[in-house]
Amino acid sequence: MIERRQFLKQSIGSSLLIAASSFPLSAFDNDPAITKLTILHTNDVHSRIDPFPMDGGRNEGMGGAAKRMKMIEAVRAKEDNVLLLDAGDIFQGTPYFNFFTGELEMKLMTEMRYDAATMGNHDFDAGIEGFHKQMPLAEFPFIVSNYNFDDTILNGKISKYKIIEKAGLKIGLIGLGIELNELVPEKLYKKTVYENPIDKAEYYGRLLKEDMKCDYVICLSHLGYKYREDKVSDVVLAENTSYIDLILGGHTHTFMRKPDIRKNKKNNEVIINQAGWAGILLGQVNVYFEKNKKGKCVSCKNSFVK
Repeated sequence: MIERRQFLKQSIGSSLLIAASSFPLSAFDNDPAITKLTILHTNDVHSRIDPFPMDGGRNEGMGGAAKRMKMIEAVRAKEDNVLLLDAGDIFQGTPYFNFFTGELEMKLMTEMRYDAATMGNHDFDAGIEGFHKQMPLAEFPFIVSNYNFDDTILNGKISKYKIIEKAGLKIGLIGLGIELNELVPEKLYKKTVYENPIDKAEYYGRLLKEDMKCDYVICLSHLGYKYREDKVSDVVLAENTSYIDLILGGHTHTFMRKPDIRKNKKNNEVIINQAGWAGILLGQVNVYFEKNKKGKCVSCKNSFVK
């Protein structure tokens, strides 16, 4: 049996992703010298409250808020330290949004006990006033580090970053939104100002890691996984910043059966994961920390909601 310290050191030296390893990380689940953090995540749920209809389509019977909540609760029953996060585009896509303009989505996410979310472009589809109207129903923070809301109704209502403490760990969260111009009508987002996501990720990432001594920094990104054209994406973000450990993405509706791993500006590994769209997948990232926080390793899986 490989020793814990040797295993963690080897894991970090080669690849943080251990999903393909023949050594099961679950062997550390009851190890008192290891703290396990389980991160569940969704993106681009697009008001998919019910499962897809049983109509012979490829997604029939999949997704749905009730099934997702059951899966989330099953994980919470098993794991001590769970975070539940969303990477945006909560709104738009089914008649539930057309009739209730986001009320049901906010109430259900509160019922599921989401810890934080960021905003996607479709979260402006009822206008910035519509989003503001539904915010009191969300008992969790929205985090967007690169939108300036100073001259809008959302001034002071959206966080630039968030720190969550779990089992002695300080987890820093930032959120990044996509350029709204030409993607969303200006009358919907009003005087919201888009700011460079790489600059803001670097600023708030450094603040969280160096000044506030966070052990792990997660970015909730609605930039999109990657593009052929010259455009900021999760891949570009990972390779051009210094402090992010994990990027949980959205916007491109990418079904990732395994995460992408990139090297950042400091030659450290950054994990990128995304869970498709419409709540068909529930993403899960397990991070194992040594108690002294000098070593960690990660496993990821995205599970179908069915």
